[in-house]
Amino acid sequence: MGEPRTKLTRERVLRTAITLADASGIESLTMRKLGVELGVEAMSLYNHVASKVDLLDGMVDAVFAEIELPDPEYDWKTAMRDRAISARAVLARHPWATALMDSRSTPGTATLRHHDAILGTLRGAGFSIPLAAHAFSAMDSYIYGFALQEAALPFRGEEEAAQVAQAIQARFAAGEHPHLTELTVEHVLQPGYDYGDEFEFGLDLILDGLERIHRG
Repeated sequence: MGEPRTKLTRERVLRTAITLADASGIESLTMRKLGVELGVEAMSLYNHVASKVDLLDGMVDAVFAEIELPDPEYDWKTAMRDRAISARAVLARHPWATALMDSRSTPGTATLRHHDAILGTLRGAGFSIPLAAHAFSAMDSYIYGFALQEAALPFRGEEEAAQVAQAIQARFAAGEHPHLTELTVEHVLQPGYDYGDEFEFGLDLILDGLERIHRG
């Protein structure tokens, strides 16, 4: 006799869907492909997800659950910084999710808990309701925007970055774009270059600005 089939659950359906989306993109995810991956007919999936929309809702909520919540033991700035770094790391693992994170009209439990914890941290630190809203928007716009830009880059890692930069440089004459050349030679082509290192610089600018306004 063969090994018993693993019981199909909503969590298993969602995790398998996330794995497929991570590998091939959200556009290629269909109920039929998901069923094949799980070894069941597509119709069986509807015992665990009501529709494709419900599947996407659940996938996004599962991604939100991976992001660290603000630690109540830390001051608001440290808590927001750690949460932002965690969010960026999660979105790097699931690049398809970035465009969907705040698009759901029926957000799940983890999503609501995440948002409430951020607002609670800011309000607990004395942020007014409008300033908390501004801070939330500024931070998430930056996090999601950086994640989209990073995912769109035509290279991964130091070696590929150098190859792409050199290929671009080869397309124009010496001295034609001096500032791009300077940036490439003095920054991109330096040992240890990682575009991801830019994230924390921009994040700290936003947090420092929010701190000044909050104190003001």
